Amino acid sequence: MKTTLKLSSIATAVALVSVMASCQNKDNKTAPAAKSETAAVSTSEKIVYVNSDSLLTKYQYFKDLKVKLDAKSKTAQTDLAAKQQAFQREVAQYQQQQNTLPADQRASTEERLGRKQQELQAYSQNAGAALQNEQATENEKLYDKVAQYLKTYAKGKGYKMVLTYSKGNSAILFADEALDVTSEVIVGLNEAYKADKK
Repeated sequence: MKTTLKLSSIATAVALVSVMASCQNKDNKTAPAAKSETAAVSTSEKIVYVNSDSLLTKYQYFKDLKVKLDAKSKTAQTDLAAKQQAFQREVAQYQQQQNTLPADQRASTEERLGRKQQELQAYSQNAGAALQNEQATENEKLYDKVAQYLKTYAKGKGYKMVLTYSKGNSAILFADEALDVTSEVIVGLNEAYKADKK
């Protein structure tokens, strides 16, 4: 049994980032139609979007988090595999000797091996649960970091809403690329993360 750690829920957490931020200016004018082939988003736009796929591949905090969680998962898998191999050797040794052992010693050895097997299964479940709990905690931190940054970013730019787009997992079927603020957001998030690490 291998305990695997899937980071798809991190992608899901980021894909759920849809932060509404009220801007300082209470202007209720309708946003003009988006201009295609515009390098920067017009400040008169009130709704923009972030591509969460790009965000995940370029946000250094996420990359570091993935490395950290992958390492912990690999360590847990290696530890579990070592314990399982030791148990299998013990079982194999018992099977070789069982015909020469007295009935009472066979019964006590089988009972001990049964308990060990249950302990191994419990250890595996606990290790998996611990990894999942840590992953959930880290997902929440990731979500909070991105959401807080986007809230501040949107407020500073005067955006009413920041949507998320993820290929194959999005409510947005089409969005003018002129509304894509992903690159700017990634730069800001990475700068904030770099400052936090100091």
